[in-house]
Amino acid sequence: MAGKFSHATSLQSIHQPMPETTPSRTSATCTKAPFGSWTSEISAKLLTSGNVRLSETCLADGRAYWLESRPAEKGRSVLVEYSEAQGKKDLLPAPLSVRSKAHEYGGGSFTVSDGWVYFVLAADQRIYRMSLDSKVPEPLTPEGPFRYADLVLDSARQRLICIQEDERLQDHEAIACIVAVNIHGTEAPQVLVEGADFYSNPAISPDHNQLSFLQWHHPNMPWDATELMLAELNPEGIPTTTRKVAGAPGESIFQPRWSPNGELLYVSDRNNWWNLYCLGDERPLWNKAAEFATPQWVFGMSTYGFLDCDTLFCTFSENGCWQLGILNLASGVHRTLEHPGCDFEGICCEDGKALFITSGPAEFPSIARYDTVRDCFETLASSSSISLPTDLLSHAQAIEYTVGERNVHAFYYPPCNPRFEAPEGELPPLIVFSHGGPTGATSAGLNLKVQYWTSRGFAILDVNYSGSTGYGRAYRDRLKDQWGILDVEDVCAGADFLVRKGLADPARLLIKGGSAGGYTVLAALTFHDTFSAGASHYGIGDLTTLARDTHKFESRYLDKLVGPWPEAEATYQARSPINHIEQLQCPVIFFQGMEDKVVPPNQAEAMVKALEQRGIPVAYITFADEGHGFRAASSIKMALEGELEFYSRICGFTLPQPGPGIQIANLPTT
Repeated sequence: MAGKFSHATSLQSIHQPMPETTPSRTSATCTKAPFGSWTSEISAKLLTSGNVRLSETCLADGRAYWLESRPAEKGRSVLVEYSEAQGKKDLLPAPLSVRSKAHEYGGGSFTVSDGWVYFVLAADQRIYRMSLDSKVPEPLTPEGPFRYADLVLDSARQRLICIQEDERLQDHEAIACIVAVNIHGTEAPQVLVEGADFYSNPAISPDHNQLSFLQWHHPNMPWDATELMLAELNPEGIPTTTRKVAGAPGESIFQPRWSPNGELLYVSDRNNWWNLYCLGDERPLWNKAAEFATPQWVFGMSTYGFLDCDTLFCTFSENGCWQLGILNLASGVHRTLEHPGCDFEGICCEDGKALFITSGPAEFPSIARYDTVRDCFETLASSSSISLPTDLLSHAQAIEYTVGERNVHAFYYPPCNPRFEAPEGELPPLIVFSHGGPTGATSAGLNLKVQYWTSRGFAILDVNYSGSTGYGRAYRDRLKDQWGILDVEDVCAGADFLVRKGLADPARLLIKGGSAGGYTVLAALTFHDTFSAGASHYGIGDLTTLARDTHKFESRYLDKLVGPWPEAEATYQARSPINHIEQLQCPVIFFQGMEDKVVPPNQAEAMVKALEQRGIPVAYITFADEGHGFRAASSIKMALEGELEFYSRICGFTLPQPGPGIQIANLPTT
C-alpha cells in the first residue's frame, strides 16, 4: 500500500557545526569498549537480506515500473510493475534479468507503452517485447555481438529507436549508431545515424517529424563536451538533414527532451552550472548556481520531466545535496518542494504525476510518486524491509576545508551506537571514503555501507574531492591533467583536518575506495604517508595498463585526467603506484571480480605480487563470477566482513565475533 512520507527528518542535521571533540556518552546502559570493536545490528548479512538496488523508473498508462537488482538472487535485475489495483509484482520470472551492457555500465534497458514492455535481456543482450497480459517474451533483434540501450518507442512507425553497439569487428572498438527496430518481428535493425564515436538520448518530437539525440567524440566523455543534434525525418522515418543545434567545445549537454508542446529542452553547463534551457533561448529557464544534471555514466539518466504542457518537475543539487523543484514553463515561476530526501534520481512524469528514486539521511532508497492534484508524495516501494533504530544511524555533516587555496567538500559521519562508549581519551579510527568515477560524487543519503562502520565505532569521511560533481564545472574541471595529484591531496588533507579537530586517531587513519576511487587509495598510500592501511575494491594500480586495456567508453577518459595516450606515457608511469611500490610501506587489502572488464584483475594481481615480494602485509580476495562491482550477496558480505577483519588485525583491536578468516601475507604473528 502507498503511504505518505513522514517529514520528521529534515536536512538540518547535515549542516550542523562540526564538533571539536568526539561525542561521549555517560549512560549507565552503555558498554565501554574500544572503537572498532562494538557489536552492531547492521551486519553484512543485513545489507543483502531483503535489500535491493533501485534503478530505471518509468511511468506508463497509469502504472509505475522500475528495476530491482537483488543480491539475494545473485544480482538479478528484476523488472517490477506497480499498479493501484494489484500493488507491486515482478514481470519476468527467475532467472531472467533485464540489463543492458552497453558502455559496460548499461542503463536505458527498457520502456513501456500501450500494454507492451520492450527490454534488453541480460543473458544475450537482445531486445525483446512482452505483452503485459501474456507475459511471453518475443525477441525483436537477431542474435549476435550487439548491445542496445536508450529504448524509445516511435509509435507512429511501429518501431523502437535505440542505441546499438556493434562488436562484430575483432580488434576494433565497438561501432555505435542509432537504429530502428521493428516491433513486430526479428530482423536486422535499420541504421538511422552513424559516424560519431558515441550516441545517447534519442527522442522523437511530438509531431513525429524530428529526431533529437546527443553525440560526442573521443577523447571527450559526456561531461566534457557533447553535441545536441536534430534530424528531420521523412514520412518513412529516415533522417534527411541533420544539424547541430547546441553544444560548443567545452560544453556538456544532458538529457534533451521534447515537451508536450513540441519544444526541445536540455541541460547545459555553459554558465558553469548545469542549468535548464529551451532550444532557441540562450537564457536558463531557472538561472541558479545549482546542478540540474549529473555525470552521464549510464544510459537513461533523467533529472526532469513534464507534469503537463506547462509544468516541469525537476531535481537539482546545491552544495552536494539534492532538492526537488517545479517550474512553470509559460510564466517562468519556480518553487522548491519540501521533502525529507537529499538524493533524487530517475525523474519521469505522466498525467500530473512524477515518479523518482529518493533517499534521505535516515531513509532507505525508495520509489516515490508526486501527485500534483493532491500536492503530496507517496512511497510505492522501498529498497529495504529493514527497520533500524534511528539512534543507531550516524547523520552526515557537510564540511568544507581548504587545501592550499582551493576548497574541498566532504561529508563527516561520527561513530554512533547508543549501546557503547569508548574508553576515556580514546579517539576513533577514521576511514576516508574515495568515491569512484572519478567524475562523480558521494551523497548524504542513507548508506548502510557507511552505517556498518560508524555503528562499530569508526568515523567516516566521505570526500567529494576536486573533480567531483555537484559544485559547478570549474570544480569538476580541476582534475584535468591532475588525477592522482589533487584528489590524493584532498583525501589526505581531509584526514589531517579531522585529526586537528580531535575527531580521529592519527595512528589509525584508513582509506578505502572502488574503481577510480581505488586508484586514489593506492596513490595516497604510495605517494603520501597519511594513512596506516587501505582497501582497494577493483582499483587501479597501473594507469598505463588501464589506458591500453579498458573498454571503449573509457578508453580515452584518461586523456583529460592524465594526458593524451601514448604521448604522455611518462606521466602515466610516474603516477602509477605499481611503478613506485618501494614507497608503499603500509598494509593493503584488495577485492577483485575476476570477470571485470573495466579494471581487469591483472591490475590488482600486479600490486599484490609486488607487495608480497617486498614483505608488506597484503590480502587478496577474489570473486570468480563478479564483474566491475559486486552484485551477489555472498560477495558483498565477504567484502565487508573481510575488510573489517583486516582492519582489526592491522589496528590491533578484537572483534566481538570472528571474521571470515582471511589470509594476510607477511603479517607478523603475535
